[in-house]
Amino acid sequence: MGINEDLADERAARLVRYAMDHTTAELLPPLDLVGPARAQGLRRRARVRAAIGGGVLAVAALGLSGAFVLPGGGQEATRSTGVTGVAPSPTDTTGPVPPVHIEPTPGESSMADLPPAERARQENFQNQAVGVLQRLLPKTVGTVQRTDLSVQMYHATRDGKTFVVIFSVRPSEPGSTTQLPCAEVRGMTCKKATLPGGIVANAVTMPMDSATTTGTELTFRYGKSNVRLSVNPHTASNTSAPVTNDQLLELAQSPAFLDLVKTADANPMEKAQRTVRGG
Repeated sequence: MGINEDLADERAARLVRYAMDHTTAELLPPLDLVGPARAQGLRRRARVRAAIGGGVLAVAALGLSGAFVLPGGGQEATRSTGVTGVAPSPTDTTGPVPPVHIEPTPGESSMADLPPAERARQENFQNQAVGVLQRLLPKTVGTVQRTDLSVQMYHATRDGKTFVVIFSVRPSEPGSTTQLPCAEVRGMTCKKATLPGGIVANAVTMPMDSATTTGTELTFRYGKSNVRLSVNPHTASNTSAPVTNDQLLELAQSPAFLDLVKTADANPMEKAQRTVRGG
């Protein structure tokens, strides 16, 4: 089973619940859960952001007017606890860096389930992406590594803190042709820039999980795809993503990054994006 089909309704419902709670009270601390139950719950919630692109977030944010938090900001980072070994630095010249291993949750597929040829194609793309992201992201994000769970998921580690990076080039929904506006709601800041070819890109910094930890996300449309690059906070240490809107917009204008996007747009590796209607 893939990670796309059962997540849209869950994410929309969670956004609505969080927005209603936030307008009536201060943010509550996370539930004091421990042990396997907490880990399982966080791992399941982590699939939400990895499966659904930034376009759905913008639609939900506009519909809620006052909503500003993307729930589950730290869950993908929590998944890093499933790492079975630390890969060497991408600057090593001994060959491609081994991936960070993330154990899939029950019923969730991983890259290990792909046909050998497709898995090799996706791993090759990931290796190229690691090199580009390592060079273009600010040094504050640390060492970039690919993961073996999904072609879109990467880890960036610095000073013992892992920031989950999502780089997704997902075929857009048929008939969808409009880039969402650079909307700002409470707690969010948005900037936009025009990329080569007249492409308009948005970069948003938004609170994730709490009002004090933020993540940063770049989105734009390229060809037939929705492009998303997000750096999520390290919630366990209350550390926001160490990258700004301006830095992601500068990265998006790099020919090396746009070449990666062009490759993935011409030869998709992800399923078409689903959009939550209404909300």
